[in-house]
Amino acid sequence: MTGRRNPTRTSARRRPGRGGRPAHRRRSGSAADVAGLLIAAGLASAFVPQARQWLQLHGLDIVTVTVATSAAGAVMWLLLKAVRRGASAWTARRQRPEGWDLRFLDGLHHSQFEEAVRDLLRRDGAHDAVRVGGAGDNGADVKGTDPAGRRWVIQCKHRRDGAAGAAVGTPDLHVLNGTGRPVHGGDVIVLVTNGRFTGPALKFARSQRLHLVDRGLLDQWASGSPLWDLLSHLPAPRQGRLASQRACRTQR
Repeated sequence: MTGRRNPTRTSARRRPGRGGRPAHRRRSGSAADVAGLLIAAGLASAFVPQARQWLQLHGLDIVTVTVATSAAGAVMWLLLKAVRRGASAWTARRQRPEGWDLRFLDGLHHSQFEEAVRDLLRRDGAHDAVRVGGAGDNGADVKGTDPAGRRWVIQCKHRRDGAAGAAVGTPDLHVLNGTGRPVHGGDVIVLVTNGRFTGPALKFARSQRLHLVDRGLLDQWASGSPLWDLLSHLPAPRQGRLASQRACRTQR
């Protein structure tokens, strides 16, 4: 239950392409380059003629106009390459939950934060974890089953400003408490935030057997500790409860 990588991921071997790079990655990179070139060409075809006309109207010679418009096209291409490089780095880092920190999580969009919580569950052994957040989610953003068979229902609240953002209060917990067990069949009901909770929210959670993961606990979780090792007062493993129920029925 540590944050080890899935051995099947490292054991699968792909035939490398030229320069040791997998062929499918080389093809996808080439396709992205072509797409970027087409986008840059489209932008240039729309922008450069107008820029040339404007420069000529202001009395600049043809050499100056040509140099200026060529430079504008080159800048567009470089910007597109920089955006693509940043997107590739973002994707690569999101595939390594063991390397996340709070600053990385703070910078996510709220939907990406839900995906990050899902990925952390999968890292720890809840291989069926899925993101279900969206319209009509009935208070659940992520659901999954831990190695002990317990069903986890998680609501996520992302704060762009982290601990400085608005504290999560009882209204969000009311929704989760009303649907977590009766609607989603959860054994462990959790609200995760990269921020903080109000005092009344903490009190309400204790009274309703809800589990809260604030910024500090999230940092420990993202650093490698499985969530079920960080929370206290969890229900018994589902397998043990099923065995106990079968024993009771047999005695009757």
